[in-house]
Amino acid sequence: MSTPVLGAKRLIGIIGDGPWKAPAYESLAAAVAAAITDGRLPVGTRLPSERELAAASGLSRTTTGRAYAQLREQEYILTRRGSGSTVQLPSVPGGRIDHLLSPAGGDESEVDLTCTAPVAPPDILDAYDRALSRLGAYLPGTGYYPSGLPVLREIIADRYTRRGAPTDPDQILITSGALGGAAIAVRALLDVEPDESARRGGARSTSRVLIESPTYPNAIATLEGAGAALVTYPLEFGTQGHHWDIDAMEQLMGQTRPRSAYLIPDFHNPTGALLPEAQRSELAEALRRHRVVPVFDESLVELELEDGRMATPMSALITDAVTVGSVSKIYWGGLRIGWMRIPRHRIGHFASSRLGLDLGAPVLEQLVTVELMSNHDAVVADCRSRLRAARDLLAAQVRSWLPEWKLIVPSGGMALWAELPEARSGVLSIAARNHGLRLVAGPNFAPAGGLDRWVRLPYTVTESELQHVGPRLAAAWEEAKSMTGRGPTDRARIVA
Repeated sequence: MSTPVLGAKRLIGIIGDGPWKAPAYESLAAAVAAAITDGRLPVGTRLPSERELAAASGLSRTTTGRAYAQLREQEYILTRRGSGSTVQLPSVPGGRIDHLLSPAGGDESEVDLTCTAPVAPPDILDAYDRALSRLGAYLPGTGYYPSGLPVLREIIADRYTRRGAPTDPDQILITSGALGGAAIAVRALLDVEPDESARRGGARSTSRVLIESPTYPNAIATLEGAGAALVTYPLEFGTQGHHWDIDAMEQLMGQTRPRSAYLIPDFHNPTGALLPEAQRSELAEALRRHRVVPVFDESLVELELEDGRMATPMSALITDAVTVGSVSKIYWGGLRIGWMRIPRHRIGHFASSRLGLDLGAPVLEQLVTVELMSNHDAVVADCRSRLRAARDLLAAQVRSWLPEWKLIVPSGGMALWAELPEARSGVLSIAARNHGLRLVAGPNFAPAGGLDRWVRLPYTVTESELQHVGPRLAAAWEEAKSMTGRGPTDRARIVA
């Protein structure tokens, strides 16, 4: 894979343009190291030369040279003659945190903040009863519906159409959750012959997939398991929180020429960021221009907690887009029902790819989903109301007990993404266990390492549990500040 090259002006835009506290080379090196630790400078990125950085920063060549030397000594960059300096992470005993994450246990006294998923709604038992009464009509058949029950596909297609993306039921494939849909999509998109430009000696790779950093940990595992070579785009971060720089993303696409992309434009997991309307057409055009087939994860698209309006679906702006979604965030994760919206010309290939993974989602759970969706608008409104109150309660807890933490409250989603004063998210997750709290460290969300300065705090637990988060989190942070090391090297635990 070709190495992403970062221009000097772009680097200054990421680390800032000073003023640099004396000695300037140490301040410059610290700023670059912090950007690497936070994941804003992905591992493998080639930095500008010392001369280019000096010209862009207004510092002397001697200063930038000493800064690079310090970064080499601290193992943040690797310099090879003729190849420049590339970003790396310092070695960690025990290796990287495993992205193959599994459900957490824990006793009843613990507050588990490892998962962004709701408990089942009160009417789910009634929905199962009604679904059972309809199940008899399906029993004479084999029970295999690889595409999904027609009645459920019609409901999902109608929802897309009403949102502004005209969709036929034949374009819908019912899957085992959104992650199952993403696995099918990636497998299908990577299982193609090299395109014409590659046969002529071009650099496009059918295995490269563009992915944001941070992003959903299980998506990282899914993509890597499908054989994808991940191309990491680090989300920008400013006073208004995380956001996308479409020009920077397009530059990365031009350098690395990925085949596909996995993106979360709607209440991004874990940051909660929402891609603005004005940027949606820009992103669609950039993806078209570079012939990148995107997979958009819309698992959280309905969780707008302020005015309830949903943004324009990306599938309405780019015809070759694949979209995945599920009922896990609105209804209950135990249903394991998700879906894909597939471009018409890809339906046959995706259906064939799906048969290599499984033969369809359970019939009963699909019928339960049909029953629940008969009252969908009311269920969504209640879900938004509960999450809005929980979000505000958790934000108030963090601000009261940990005022030094930086917190930008998102307009939707299911979690806060908090920036710590120090890169100690890993040891914080260890200390939290001693105070009745389960957390997932920031590096779990980093496709290429870093993000130890961040922690995700879901607000999907009960109000009574949220009341305990502030004091327990503050106590854990005090303990973490005195701990040595960089965090857990065992398998982290997270569900969604």
